[in-house]
Amino acid sequence: MAAAIACAVAAALLVLCPAWASAAAAVGEGRRLHTLFSVECGDYFDWQAVGLLHSLRKAGQPGGVTRLLSCAEDQLPSYRGLRIGHTLQVPSFSRHPRTGDWYPAINKPAGVVHWLKNSPEADNVDWVVILDADQIVRGPIIPWELGAEKGKPLAAYYGYLKGCDNILAQLHTAHPEFCDKVGGILAMHIDDLRALAPLWLSKTEEVRQDKSHWSTNITGDIYGMGWISEMYGYAFGAAEVGLRHKINDDIMIYPGYTPRPGIEPLILHYGLPFNVGNWSFSKLEHHDDGIVYDCNRLFPPPPFPREVEMMEPDPNVKRGLFLSIECINTLNEGLLLHHASVGCPKAQWSKYLSFLKSRRFSELTKPKYWTGEIVESTMIQHVALSKANRENPKIHTLFSTECSSYFDWQTVGLMHSFRLSRQPGNITRLLSCTDEDLKNYKGHDLAPTHYVPSMNRHPLTGDWYPAINKPAAVLHWLNHVQTDAEFIVILDADMIMRGPTTPWEYGAKLGHPVSTPYEYLVGCDNILAKIHTRNPSACEKVGGVIIMHIEDLRRFAMLWLHKSEEVRADKAHYATNITGDIYASGWISEMYGYSFAAAEINLRHIIRKDIMIYPGYVPIPGAKYKVFHYGLRFGVGNWSFDKADWRNADVVNTCWAKFPEPPDPSTIMQEDLEARERDLLSIECGRALNKALYLHHKRRNCPRLDTIQSTSSNKVERIARESSRSRNRGKSESMGSAREKTVERVAATIPPVHRSRRLARSSRMWIIAVWALSIIVFLLVISIFFTDRRRSASRSRVSRSMKAHV
Repeated sequence: MAAAIACAVAAALLVLCPAWASAAAAVGEGRRLHTLFSVECGDYFDWQAVGLLHSLRKAGQPGGVTRLLSCAEDQLPSYRGLRIGHTLQVPSFSRHPRTGDWYPAINKPAGVVHWLKNSPEADNVDWVVILDADQIVRGPIIPWELGAEKGKPLAAYYGYLKGCDNILAQLHTAHPEFCDKVGGILAMHIDDLRALAPLWLSKTEEVRQDKSHWSTNITGDIYGMGWISEMYGYAFGAAEVGLRHKINDDIMIYPGYTPRPGIEPLILHYGLPFNVGNWSFSKLEHHDDGIVYDCNRLFPPPPFPREVEMMEPDPNVKRGLFLSIECINTLNEGLLLHHASVGCPKAQWSKYLSFLKSRRFSELTKPKYWTGEIVESTMIQHVALSKANRENPKIHTLFSTECSSYFDWQTVGLMHSFRLSRQPGNITRLLSCTDEDLKNYKGHDLAPTHYVPSMNRHPLTGDWYPAINKPAAVLHWLNHVQTDAEFIVILDADMIMRGPTTPWEYGAKLGHPVSTPYEYLVGCDNILAKIHTRNPSACEKVGGVIIMHIEDLRRFAMLWLHKSEEVRADKAHYATNITGDIYASGWISEMYGYSFAAAEINLRHIIRKDIMIYPGYVPIPGAKYKVFHYGLRFGVGNWSFDKADWRNADVVNTCWAKFPEPPDPSTIMQEDLEARERDLLSIECGRALNKALYLHHKRRNCPRLDTIQSTSSNKVERIARESSRSRNRGKSESMGSAREKTVERVAATIPPVHRSRRLARSSRMWIIAVWALSIIVFLLVISIFFTDRRRSASRSRVSRSMKAHV
C-alpha cells in the first residue's frame, strides 16, 4: 500500500513538474553536467570571462559553471575580479615551481587537476565540458547529445598539430597511432577526465621542456616557441590512456572564417584577429584593457546587420560576417549587463545600445542547437571532409624569402594578411639561408618554415643572383616534404592578401594553371623565347600569383630552375629592348625561367587581371582584387612607400617600429572616382603593413611606452629617407652597395632605448624650466608695477596733506 502511494505521488509530481522530471531523469541516467574554463588574474582574462559567462547563460547551458582562477599570491591583494562568476582559486603554475619556466598555458591542465582533487563539485558530476575563455557559446553543449561516450570524448579539430604525425608523437607517447589533433572544446565523462588529467599536466611539462623539437615544421606552432605544448600535452595524454575522440570540425569556428553551408557552429573562438569591412577586432589589442571596470564602456561596435547585408553577395560568406558581428555584439551585451550588475549608472542612449536591447538582436542571437554530424576519428574525418568538399580540393600556399630583416617585415605583413584572408589550407615560408646566416638569424618564429640551402651565390658559376632562390626553394620543398594538397598557390613575400585565392574560384585545373599578367616580359615576343624554349608560341607573360596543380608543379619545378639559370647566363641578351628589364642586368631572369619552362611542357595559363594589383595602379571597375603586390613605389599626396627604402631597416626587432602612416581616407578627393579608388587601395595596403607590425610587436610583449614607439619609428623613417636619397643618386648602383652602405650608416645611428628616454626627459625639463622662468619674470614685472603705483599714491597723499597744512 505504501509503495503504491509513493508511486502515485511520484507520478503526480512528474506530471505537475516536468522540469523536475527531466532533471531527475538526467541524474538517474548519469547526466549531471558541469562546465569549466581556465583564466589568470588580470584585466585581459576578466573581460573574456564576462563574455563567456554571459554567452553560456544566454545559450541555456545546463549544469554549473566554474571559473578556474590561477593567481600568484602577490597578485591576489590587488586583483579586482574575484566576484566574476563562480570561481575556484587555483595555485598559479605560470612560473614553474621546479624549472622556473614561464608558461602560463600550463595553468589549464594544472587547474583541472586541482579542481578534481579539491572541489566537491567534481564528486557530483558525470560529464564535464572544458572551454577556453576567449569563446562565445551560441547554444547548449550537451556531451551525450553531441555524440560523446565514455572512452570517446567530443572535441574540435585542430589540424595544425603536426606533431601527431611525426617524431614528436613518437617521442612523447607510447601510442602515437592514437594521437588525435583536437582542442578548443572538450566534452568527456568524468572518469575519462580523472584518468587523463594527471597525464595531461605531466605531458605538457614534458613537451614544454623538449626545446629541441619546438620548431614550426615539427609542431606547427607558427612562433616556434613551444607555446602550444599544452595542446600536445592533451593529445599525448589522451593517446596514453587510449581515448579516441569524436572529432568535429564544424562545432567551433574562428570569427573571420566562413562556415560550411547549412552548419550553425555552437562556439565562436575569437583567438585570431578578424574584420568586417573596415572594422576589425583583435583580442591582443586589449591585453591590458580594464573595460570590465570602466562603467558603460564597450568594445568598438561592429557594423549593423543591415550594413553587412550590403557588403557581400555570397550568402555563405555573408553568414560568416554575421557570425563575426554576433561574437562582438554578444561580448558587448555581456559587458553592459555586468556594468549594470555592479551598480554602474544607466548608460546614455545610443543607436548601438538600442540595437543590443532590441527584439531584432534577441532573435539573431537566440540559442542554436546542433544538427550536424560527428566523426569517429581523425582518419575517418579526413575521408568525410574530402567527400563533403570534392568540389573544393585541398590547397597549400608557399612563398619564398631569405634570412634578412628586409624579408622579415614582408613575412610579418603576408602572414598577418593570410590569417585574415580566410585562405584555405596551410602556408609555408621557404627560407633560403646560408649556414652562416642561420647562426645569427632571429626570425625563425615568423611563419611555418621550410629551410632551404641558399642559392644567392650560384655553387657552379659564382653568379650572385638571389632571385633564383624562388624556383630552387619550390623544388627543394617538393623533394623533401610530403603533401596531400592538390593545388599549390605560390606568392611573393611582398604581397598582402585581401581574400582567399583558390583554384575553384578562378578555374585552375591540371594542365591549366592560373596566373596574373606581366606585360613587361617582352622576351616572349622576340629572339629570347626562340633561343630558350622549343615552344615559343606557348610563352605567356605571367607571374606574381600562381595557382598550379601539384602534378603540373612536379613536372615543372626542375625546368623552372634550369631555365632561370639558362636565361641568367645569357648576358648577351640582357638589353632592355629584348627583356623589358629596366636595369638591363638580367634581374628578371627567374620570371623568364618560369615562362619558358611552362612553354616547354605546354602549360597554358588562365590569365586573370582581377586577382592582383600593384598599389598605385588604377583598379579595373568592379574587380575584387585578392592580392596587393607592393613591388613598386606608390603614394597618395605627399605620402609614399617604396619597399626598397626599407632594405636594411630592422622594423621587426625594433619595438613599435612601423612605416610612415598613410593619409586618412576621409582626406582623399571625391571628384575623380578612379583616382579615389586607386588611393584608397594604396592606403589599405600601407595600413595593413603597419597593423601587421603593431600586432607583431604586441605578441613580442614590447613595453607600452610612447617614448619608445615615437623614437623607434622616427629613427627608422629617417633610415628610409636616407636610403631613398642614396638610391636616386645613381641608377647603376640602385640595387647595389651605394644604398645599402648609406642605410647601414644611418641605421647604426639608432640609439638604445634608454637614450631616447633620456632625450625625452631632457626636452621636458627644458620646457618646464622655460615656463617657470617666464612665470617668475611675469610676477616680477607685476610686482614692480604695483610697487610703483603704491609709491605714487603715497607721494600724492603726502603732497595733499602738506597743502592742507599750509
